[in-house]
Amino acid sequence: MVSVQLPDGSKRSFDQPVSVADVAASIGPGLAKAAIAGRVDGQLVDTSHLIDRDATLAIVTDKDADGLEIIRHSTAHLLAYAVKELFPDAQVTIGPVVDNGFYYDFSYKRPFTPEDLQAIEKKMAELAKKDEPVRREVWSRDDAVEFFKSIGEKYKAEIIGAIPAGEHISLYREGSFIDLCRGPHVPNTGKLKVFKLMKLAGAYWRGDSRNEMLQRIYGTAWAKKEEQDAYLTMLEEAEKRDHRRLGKELDLFHWQDEAPGLVFWHPRGWALWQAVEQYMRQVYRDCGYREVKAPQILDRSLWEASGHWEKYRENMFTTESENRYYALKPMNCPGHVQIYKSDLRSYRDLPLRYGEFGQCHRNEPSGSLHGLMRVRGFTQDDGHVFCTEDQILDECVAFTEQLQTVYADFGFTEVLYKVATRPEKRIGSDEIWDKAEHALMEALRRSGVEFAISPGDGAFYGPKIEYHLKDAIGRTWQCGTMQVDFSMPVRLGAEYVAEDNTRKVPVMLHRAVVGSLERFIGILIENHAGALPPWLAPVQAGVANISDGQTAYAAQVAQTLKKQGFRVEADLRNEKITYKIRALAMQKLPYILVVGDKEMQAGTVAVRARGGIDLGVMPLDAFAARLSDDVAQRRNASSTA
Repeated sequence: MVSVQLPDGSKRSFDQPVSVADVAASIGPGLAKAAIAGRVDGQLVDTSHLIDRDATLAIVTDKDADGLEIIRHSTAHLLAYAVKELFPDAQVTIGPVVDNGFYYDFSYKRPFTPEDLQAIEKKMAELAKKDEPVRREVWSRDDAVEFFKSIGEKYKAEIIGAIPAGEHISLYREGSFIDLCRGPHVPNTGKLKVFKLMKLAGAYWRGDSRNEMLQRIYGTAWAKKEEQDAYLTMLEEAEKRDHRRLGKELDLFHWQDEAPGLVFWHPRGWALWQAVEQYMRQVYRDCGYREVKAPQILDRSLWEASGHWEKYRENMFTTESENRYYALKPMNCPGHVQIYKSDLRSYRDLPLRYGEFGQCHRNEPSGSLHGLMRVRGFTQDDGHVFCTEDQILDECVAFTEQLQTVYADFGFTEVLYKVATRPEKRIGSDEIWDKAEHALMEALRRSGVEFAISPGDGAFYGPKIEYHLKDAIGRTWQCGTMQVDFSMPVRLGAEYVAEDNTRKVPVMLHRAVVGSLERFIGILIENHAGALPPWLAPVQAGVANISDGQTAYAAQVAQTLKKQGFRVEADLRNEKITYKIRALAMQKLPYILVVGDKEMQAGTVAVRARGGIDLGVMPLDAFAARLSDDVAQRRNASSTA
């Protein structure tokens, strides 16, 4: 007798071992049809899996996150199946699930073309319609190696050959195609109805540039067509918002080969940068942080003491002078500890909060560089709080509130929270990690927010809260962080005099609100599609004269507003006013001021808000008051029209 307990607490009994599919069928035909997999005692399994002892079972359908991942993994196998049908000489390698889809790497004698991609997708649809069963088979390692060698799949044989001798492995067969995989997979190819191949790319075998360049085919797969349509629409919108394209169109910044991963900021881009930095500088002041500046280059011995040399060396740029080795700082924390240590600290000084717009350098792989989103040189709104254990919770709760306010000011109202726990490579005892992880989780509970756990994603010196903001088209970005660190202050010799006159080690909280300013500015540009609100816009207003007769007045209007602290440019070219208005509108300015003879004589301006909204004629002082209010309230120009 086998007893199966379902998620609602009910139990079903069977006289003999029973498959997941049979349990689903016993519940009802609808669930039997929808079943993709099962979760037996917490373990994902195929619907063909036999339950031969008492167990808990949850039926997985395409409504579950696990179900969608299984669909995507199974679609990767369907892709490989189709490629082998069309190109028998192609060799398959690996095909994992990635965000919103999957990819599969192939070795083939010639590059695949967009036309090949269309043919492969068509073949995938044909194979899916056959509704062939997907069956799991267990083979010995050695038999599997010999089999894949015999059919010319050297990469698959190499992968299996790396598995310890004597092991048994699982293979999945659908039609004439068989592939190595742990599974689980959909029960039949008919479950794979909504997919699309997206693009081709290159990828080195095993990620090593010394190996063969393979061909990677990316695809996406969904449970429902409307979900895929929404995703593809989002991608189209994301392409329009791409900060790299907008950065060029709006003359904000550029990159070049002589400085890989480093940004050349143009005047308008630097004005945006300064708007973000000065705002964050005010946040520092309002929240009790004292701004500091630590050196860019520090001796290797300090990085060894902090643990960075052992745990982070491959990401650090190094240099040498007079037989001493140095590293450009990848992080600001060790420098802030030195500032803390420069004087004797008392418990009365704590919490002591330092903030720095610290420029850091990290030796990111060239293939990972991506505009402002992934660079080698960046500036953080980096802060460190030195405090006692009793002060951790209050500091973390206050920081979460501070961060929520900042994100709202920048136009982000939805924040997701995650606690990243201890990684495999770390420093410090388990007892310390237990204490630090508990503190962060309790702080979020006190803040009244729900949070998820990201196992193993903490920094090597401590766990962290990750603050993920959601942008205008639904993408999430991890920017802010709060990290509890018991280890680095010990390693670097930080102390304070406690109330009982003993020497104790402070806890160090690492925090950032926007993180990398470069990356955050890229996110801002994409969130607002380049149409930044007045308080952030590099140019807040453009002034255009209708004819040469108003040139001096237009220049005077621009100069008057500049003296009031606004970022204003004048277009005094001898061009038609319609042409100049169109050109200014293309720059996504919050306001366009048009002046003709009537405006010049009356000392007024004709005001247009972004989006072609006509706000009419108003005195220059009235417009200045309006713009000043927009900046003070941190709102979009069009929202006040």
